[in-house]
Amino acid sequence: MNEHEDEKYMRAALREANKAYNLHEVPIGCVIVHEDKIIGRGYNRRNTDHSALSHAEISAIRSACRKIGDWRLEECTMYVTLEPCQMCSGAILQSRIPRVVIGCMNPKAGCAGSIINLLQMDGFNHKSDITRGVLEEECSSLLSLFFKELRLELKEEKEKAAYEEE
Repeated sequence: MNEHEDEKYMRAALREANKAYNLHEVPIGCVIVHEDKIIGRGYNRRNTDHSALSHAEISAIRSACRKIGDWRLEECTMYVTLEPCQMCSGAILQSRIPRVVIGCMNPKAGCAGSIINLLQMDGFNHKSDITRGVLEEECSSLLSLFFKELRLELKEEKEKAAYEEE
């Protein structure tokens, strides 16, 4: 795929991330593309679903597998706004996705190069090519805005609780 197509599909992943943002979830979005068509979409829903498994990548993989009728996504590309964690990196390898395009990296939990690179680790029977930094500023800005608003909200709640105690 060329740079223009990567940006086009990362914008679709950002639209998914905005769905998470609107639910007051950490805004992470993902799409899976096969033959120039989006066949899987997902966004973070951990708080909404009360499940540690409700990551954007897992939802998109589940949806793409249903659409394609197979657990193997061997001719697909995943676009995700934030570097996958260890669980999602494992699911990417298990579903045989050959290429992963990442918006921004996650130095605290990323497993596609930040802490460890599970997607390209020797010894596994499958590896994924990685493209990093596609629409990095947009992906990073949405996450920064979310956490800034969350910190402000927590501060206001703390101040309100302190005021009510007086």
